[in-house]
Amino acid sequence: QVQLVESGGGLVQPGDSLRLSCAASGFDFSLYDMGWFRQAPGKEREFVARVSISTRTYYSNFVQGRFTISRDNAKNTVYLQLNSLKLEDTAVYFCARGREPYYTPVRDTDYDLWGQGTQVTVSS
Repeated sequence: QVQLVESGGGLVQPGDSLRLSCAASGFDFSLYDMGWFRQAPGKEREFVARVSISTRTYYSNFVQGRFTISRDNAKNTVYLQLNSLKLEDTAVYFCARGREPYYTPVRDTDYDLWGQGTQVTVSS
């Protein structure tokens, strides 16, 4: 089956780190741009980061160097390293697949496959 499964979320304190993982299955992972999004309570889903098939990376402005997206094609997995976490980073984090091979997503509607999300809670 075609799916994305996120893991690695949890409850942490401000300044802590987490590594989120997104395991892909059922498709040729290496041919797709992959993205991370997040959605906080009462807010719209927002873009966090994207990694292209050539491993170029792109980040939302709020990241400010704190997060790193990467991919391991041999493991069909995309990662999001979260460092220096802030209270406002609390959200459900989703990974997503670009809608076609070799396609460059621009907005969230350009992704056609989404994981179930993993909860990141930053609390003091």
